[in-house]
Amino acid sequence: MKRIATGAALLVAALFPLFPLYWMVISSLKSPEELSRIPPSWWPETLTFDAYSTVFDVVPFGRAFGNSLLIAGLGTLSVLVTSVAAGYAFAKYRFPGRDTLFWALVATMFLPAVVTLVPLYWMISSLGLSDSYLGVLLPWLANPFGIFLMRQFCADVPDELIDAARVDGAGEARILVRIVLPLLRPAVVTLTVFAFVFYWNSFLWPLSVLQSDTKFPVVLSLSQLLSYASSVRYQSVVLAGALVASLPTVVVFLLAQRVFIQTIARAGER
Repeated sequence: MKRIATGAALLVAALFPLFPLYWMVISSLKSPEELSRIPPSWWPETLTFDAYSTVFDVVPFGRAFGNSLLIAGLGTLSVLVTSVAAGYAFAKYRFPGRDTLFWALVATMFLPAVVTLVPLYWMISSLGLSDSYLGVLLPWLANPFGIFLMRQFCADVPDELIDAARVDGAGEARILVRIVLPLLRPAVVTLTVFAFVFYWNSFLWPLSVLQSDTKFPVVLSLSQLLSYASSVRYQSVVLAGALVASLPTVVVFLLAQRVFIQTIARAGER
């Protein structure tokens, strides 16, 4: 009986995070009349896809998705490369000031993004990179959390394995790519999910740097739906746009969820 009660409690707790997604889906499928009804219905009486038709007419999703994929793809790749290389160096190399530099790097994780917004904007402007994809990517090509995560996993790689490879004549780059990197697969997958979601959902920084509508990622392109947000009758259009924009991040998580959960469980055992 106790196990049943515990399982029921865990099921209810797990459903809470899914409720906003459920409400977004069903609301996007309601008619304007049903959406403005009080009390609200828990399931659409008549399914309608008019909101999605309106969204695809208003928002240039093809171009916006291409921009987001370019920014998120290049940003994620850069974070993976820099995090694995720096994490390996911090974990396996001894040099003066290593620990001080590492913890100073970790301390930057606690800086609110808004604090660095103005200095970063002036830096990008002075380099002439305003309204460019490089301007959006440059400040985030390396990530302190990614370096911290990789350093923790690299520390678990046996030193004897690396020393044996060096004795066999393997260079440091080959050791990192052929020996260490395969052992970091769970951490790499986890960091890929975090980095992709971060870049895909990034709003404030691209809004500050980009001025051309043709370069807007999908989260900025959704601003074209603001005129529909002023009326409850047309909230289904806004919700449909938000759902379409969030689908890639959901797909990425679903593809990586098995390894992702294993990594979180392993990290909890440390």
